[in-house]
Amino acid sequence: MDISLKGKYALICGSTQGIGLATAKVLAGLGANCILMARNEDGLKAAVAELSQNGQQQHSYAIADFSQKQQLSDAIHKITSSHPVAVLINNTGGPKAGPITKASPEDFESAFQQHLVGNHLLAAAVLPGMKKLGYGRIINIISTSIKTPLPNLGVSNTIRAAVASWAKTLSNEVGIYQITVNNILPGLTDTARLGSLIESTAASQETSVENVQKSMISSIPMARFGQAEEIANVVAFLASPAASYVTGTSIRVDGGRTPAI
Repeated sequence: MDISLKGKYALICGSTQGIGLATAKVLAGLGANCILMARNEDGLKAAVAELSQNGQQQHSYAIADFSQKQQLSDAIHKITSSHPVAVLINNTGGPKAGPITKASPEDFESAFQQHLVGNHLLAAAVLPGMKKLGYGRIINIISTSIKTPLPNLGVSNTIRAAVASWAKTLSNEVGIYQITVNNILPGLTDTARLGSLIESTAASQETSVENVQKSMISSIPMARFGQAEEIANVVAFLASPAASYVTGTSIRVDGGRTPAI
């Protein structure tokens, strides 16, 4: 089975921590030249320094805030003018937690811009290079909420579902070029984002963080939170030549938690 990414350039968004950083490490281990994208330059420098190299790889970073469309556009066009991106990992921190009844129109507009519009802007920029390569992988890190809306994540549930629909539509249009588009749906994964969600839930329910953690773990058949590396491993498969006939799908990596087939 061919899972080598040697010589290919991979752009990984939100890659200074959590699932994004874990993904960058795994892709680098498969030989990819990793381009990390996030807002924090110090974090990016530290993350690049953690990536493995075989002596020929060229890892780099780009500073961009997904809420700033022009900044994001400038960053991706600078990248694509230098390298054809073969693998794009769309990964952005989720909208703030809270019930949908308390969400403002601005909350939805901001999340739509940061997630769907940002993803589309990047995809549109890398597609010409992927077509020339005859190889392309666009992988979106979203959420199991596209299968079952999650409590206290009103805006996130809404926007994540929109991203999934966008991805399926895009996959239908670019498949002819041997470009695949897929979604990864992480479950409860031990990251800073989960910690923030636990704290928010504890506050809204007027209970302890420990009680919320126990309740969440009890909902997972595997009886534990996932690790970022476990998500990254599935991302790596989809990014590889081995996944050449997998497109337009959403894969749950959630320890069995989602109550749907």
